Amino acid sequence: MASSIKEIFSKDNFKKNKKTVLLSAAVALLLVAAVIGIAAGASKANGNRKKPLSPSSHAVLRSACSSTLYPELCISAVATSGGVKLTSQKDVIEASLNLTTIAVEHNYFTVKKLIKNRKGLTPREKTALHDCLETIDETLDELHETLEDLQMYPNKKTLREHAGDLKTLISSAITNQETCLDGFSHDDADKKVRKVLLKGQVHVEHMCSNALAMIKNMTDTDIANFELKAKSFSNNHAEGWPTWLSAGDRRLLQGGKFKTIAAAVAAAPDNGKRRYVIHIKAGVYRENVEVSKKKKNIMFMGDGRTRTIITGNRNVVDGSTTFHSATVAAVGERFLARDITFQNTAGPSKHQAVALRVGSDFSAFYQCDMLAYQDTLYVHSNRQYFVKCLIAGTVDFIFGNAAVVLQDCDIHARRPNSGQKNMVTAQGRTDPNQNTGIVIQRCRIGATSDLQPVKGSFPTYLGRPWKEYSQTVIMQSDISDVIRPEGWSEWTGTFALNTLTYREYANKGAGAGTARRVKWRGFKVITAASEAQRYTAGQFIGGGGWLGSTGFPFSLGL
Repeated sequence: MASSIKEIFSKDNFKKNKKTVLLSAAVALLLVAAVIGIAAGASKANGNRKKPLSPSSHAVLRSACSSTLYPELCISAVATSGGVKLTSQKDVIEASLNLTTIAVEHNYFTVKKLIKNRKGLTPREKTALHDCLETIDETLDELHETLEDLQMYPNKKTLREHAGDLKTLISSAITNQETCLDGFSHDDADKKVRKVLLKGQVHVEHMCSNALAMIKNMTDTDIANFELKAKSFSNNHAEGWPTWLSAGDRRLLQGGKFKTIAAAVAAAPDNGKRRYVIHIKAGVYRENVEVSKKKKNIMFMGDGRTRTIITGNRNVVDGSTTFHSATVAAVGERFLARDITFQNTAGPSKHQAVALRVGSDFSAFYQCDMLAYQDTLYVHSNRQYFVKCLIAGTVDFIFGNAAVVLQDCDIHARRPNSGQKNMVTAQGRTDPNQNTGIVIQRCRIGATSDLQPVKGSFPTYLGRPWKEYSQTVIMQSDISDVIRPEGWSEWTGTFALNTLTYREYANKGAGAGTARRVKWRGFKVITAASEAQRYTAGQFIGGGGWLGSTGFPFSLGL
């Protein structure tokens, strides 16, 4: 019997042999098209054989879709697929995600066709298309993992753990669609390729948005009902060490076995269940390193942030995409790093040039420096934590759409090019239901020595909204007078000023006064500790369940 599209793209098959699987899927899609063509005449005579939804299933569908941002798409996509029995909101979510997976597969073939057949692609456009293949690959894994988690729901984990994982996976999938399109936004020539991809990418993003809204509605309701019945419920068991870590689950690489960091990463086991420590001895390493999604539980251990330095100079002006410019990119889950400097030396004239890009879920960094100019630290997606780190840059130098908390860090604006303004953050949330944002807690925001004497000539702001629902919180931090009294800057005109979420709470320092802050609808000074609590590491990134395993210092509360 021939495999169905769903069977071909099952998680196990997809991971075993991706090239064969995708080729098989292409053949299957052609066969489906051929069968539809042959059967067209019979359809007219025999009527549509696709079984419509029953009235009860349609009622469940309409109820589930009522919580989404795109309810018409939500209803029509599932209703027209036919033959599905829907008895709960969970059934609707699963049906929607299966359809989303097929749409993502279609986008994969669109990108492959462009790479193969499109004439006159620039080197950056080719790089951007390969970035799209990478983010599509990650999206497929995230959708498969979401479906697996839904199969277990509401068992195996606590309701809050389920909710956090499900919302993080779909939030990341949405971010991946934006990342693909962002690769074609550097100049006017890019827009032609972007136009070919736009419809498919936006369709997937909207389908993911609907799934995210339904997941949020389902889990919020279930959590509220559960906690109402069990007010004494405690989640303290999550403070322990997870099962994947034990005292012997680590391997220290030393003795000069590898000449490059990339070679050491390549030698690490794929999908490792145990902590795998790569000791990076003192020295300057001029290379670009990627810890791919297959390389899980990797830890980089340096000999000190001033002694172990990984440096590169990829940048947009010289033909890279922002995504691909990173000196180090960490994607495999549970990545850790300590006592290392990540650096991009391209300089302010080269525009976007990333020192560190992170898409690793449950990742953490301790006593690390991230040094560059524009777009220094790309907190791309998933749950992340930084403690006692230094981040220095100019324009949008902490940006992305992860759920990230930075604690006890030094955040320094550098001297930019003439006419430029410094932006500490540029957060990229595109959907109000995404559980993403940048939280800066108990940090020190100031200027480097080259900017300090001339800070009046280069306006510096806490951030600007990169995307429509940008979310950034600065709390309990020391803000120097390098920050302008208005605090925040527009992206362009009135874009996102009513939809963003910018918050400040209990800050101090010469630049912390809020009397002259912007008057946007989306900006607010938090006065109640109970409201600020939702942005702590314990709540915002679910830190109680995983930060203890890192061995790094952390605080879960205010």
